[in-house]
Amino acid sequence: MSVKVVLPTALARHTEGQKAFDSEAKDLPALIAEFDTKFPALAQNVKDENGKLRRFINVYINDEDIRFLGGDAHQFEDGDEVMLIPSIAGGSL
Repeated sequence: MSVKVVLPTALARHTEGQKAFDSEAKDLPALIAEFDTKFPALAQNVKDENGKLRRFINVYINDEDIRFLGGDAHQFEDGDEVMLIPSIAGGSL
């Protein structure tokens, strides 16, 4: 089983410019754990002090928010596209 992980430019700078890569992770916790060995700089930027995904990182599975699919309990399926998108805040009107 393999999923495609897609990152925006803001996160790809922590993967030596790789904006997409394949993963054998079966769920989000396994994917986040994989970052420790595959992309340590990415892990430092997307994980909090407890090893969980930071609140400002949104995850989409095939363009659907993972929160509506069961969150961490959602099991990836072969061929899924997993996107990690940091929230953007700030600005003024």
